[in-house]
Amino acid sequence: MGRSPNSLKSVCVFCGSSDAADPAYLRAAGDLGRALAAAKLRLVYGGGGVGLMGACARAAHAAGGEVLGVIPNFLVGKERALESVQHEVVGSMHERKQRFFEESDGFVILPGGIGTLEEIVELLSWRRLDLHTMPVVFYNPDGFWEPLFALFQHTVDAKLTPPSFMDAWTVVDRVEDIVPSLFAGPKAGASSMLTSVT
Repeated sequence: MGRSPNSLKSVCVFCGSSDAADPAYLRAAGDLGRALAAAKLRLVYGGGGVGLMGACARAAHAAGGEVLGVIPNFLVGKERALESVQHEVVGSMHERKQRFFEESDGFVILPGGIGTLEEIVELLSWRRLDLHTMPVVFYNPDGFWEPLFALFQHTVDAKLTPPSFMDAWTVVDRVEDIVPSLFAGPKAGASSMLTSVT
């Protein structure tokens, strides 16, 4: 299921859906949307018009980028589905994540809450099982994701996860570094992870 960086055409963005988010995060999401449009990369995202995901999608669309939103029917009202972009309404969260995976060649993770965490863990679990080798880029302003990385390292230190797992993603502190990191592809050490933990 791996795809080469040369085939990068669609990028899924996981991020928060809260309008109460730090305005700096909302601005960064808009900057990413514009950067994806400029790079001719289709944005695949959660389909809503709220929070960081709405900011990213509106910016990408306004900049002439292609956008695909995927939203479960029970969230259409709550997350205010963005009618101005192409979107699919699916029956469940599981379907939504499967469509993200099927429609994407790479993933970007912006600040988010428990829903974003759930998406991250499944995506990286699938990477651990060698179900994909797509690039995963974390945007980590002011160390936002450091507690999560520390938890992952804790599982490595406990010999429950192989050390190679820590190469499954790239971390950037600046929005302008996200797209180049996607095109750079997975880290060299992130080859097969389906090995025993010793």
